[in-house]
Amino acid sequence: MEVVIDGNSLTLEQVTAVAAERAHVLVAPWARQRAAASRQVVDRLVASRAVAYGVTTGFGKLSEVAIPPERLAELQVNLVRSHAAGVGDLLPEREVRGMMLLRANVISKGFSGARIDLAELLCGMLNAGLYPEIPEQGSVGASGDLAPLAHLALSVIGEGKLQRDGRCGEAIEMLRAAGLEPITLASKEGLTLINGTQAHTSIGALALVDAHTLWRTAHVAGAMSLEALLGTPVAFDARIQDARGQLGQAASAAFLRELLADSEIRESHRLNDPLVQDAYALRCMPQVHGPVLDAIDFAAAVIGRELNAATDNPLVFSESGELLSGGNFHGQSVAMVLDFLAIALTNLATISERRIDRLVHPDLNQGLPPFLTRDAGVNSGFMMAQVTAASLASECKVL
Repeated sequence: MEVVIDGNSLTLEQVTAVAAERAHVLVAPWARQRAAASRQVVDRLVASRAVAYGVTTGFGKLSEVAIPPERLAELQVNLVRSHAAGVGDLLPEREVRGMMLLRANVISKGFSGARIDLAELLCGMLNAGLYPEIPEQGSVGASGDLAPLAHLALSVIGEGKLQRDGRCGEAIEMLRAAGLEPITLASKEGLTLINGTQAHTSIGALALVDAHTLWRTAHVAGAMSLEALLGTPVAFDARIQDARGQLGQAASAAFLRELLADSEIRESHRLNDPLVQDAYALRCMPQVHGPVLDAIDFAAAVIGRELNAATDNPLVFSESGELLSGGNFHGQSVAMVLDFLAIALTNLATISERRIDRLVHPDLNQGLPPFLTRDAGVNSGFMMAQVTAASLASECKVL
């Protein structure tokens, strides 16, 4: 597979392909032109000795401190080093690869004022299987993912550690072993690398793809549970869903009908079925699974837009030659939909646990062996599978 980035067209599927499946990455030729135009704006500003946040001044509370031209490169390196202060466990490889891809994509968009060389190096690292060690904790999202992105930026300048196929080494040595050279940062480029939403957006994008897989898996498990408990698919009739008009519910019911079509088990008990209707955990699958899909779709729209968002500060507008300070680095939009997604997936977990309970409980499982063991008493069967599921569902509720 090959993914071409241009700052405008990256998709969730492409993020997964690069992050998890190691698809090859290239920068689009037209992205080079846009990046070059925005870089010229920064160079002109520096040459004119104009005041611009993070370019010719310090950062944050130090933005009133003017930096002399001969120390602008030093300013950017010091920024990266001072902000690489994360702690805790290291992020998994695929989440770091996602960060690298998203950061390269933002630079390719042409609002960063950075040379395209930074994006090219990140793509080269991805293609070589190199990724930096990035601690999980340190970002609060309010000024972007400063700490994790700073650890990423360290590797670009040849500092810190890089990993490749289970081997860890000094960044400068690992880069050169892969035929790559570190970047010497120019004005604004350190700020470009660390200011943005790419850490939590990478995590969110990959979680979102996993969530959709879980949604489909829950339907397969639910349909199998319905069969085992001699349930009826009548509750999934399209007319019932149409009478309500909820899109996710209709999609869920349609998927269940597809999974249960031409069921021999259903035909075996159709004429002598003692149940008028099934328990909620079976009958209401579309009403619970459906809203989960609605939440996934909503989150996908927000995160999908964020994949191609310009999140630097300041932003460079090459057409007018301006640098404008703003707050696009703030992580609220992605943070809120991920909270929403956590709530939705918790409901998927709780209804799943209720189906497991019905499968193993001797008073509820339609004549199946107690706890699904033929030697109940001597063997406990799957008793603890349900208890474990209940534990996990409770943890989901807390989180």
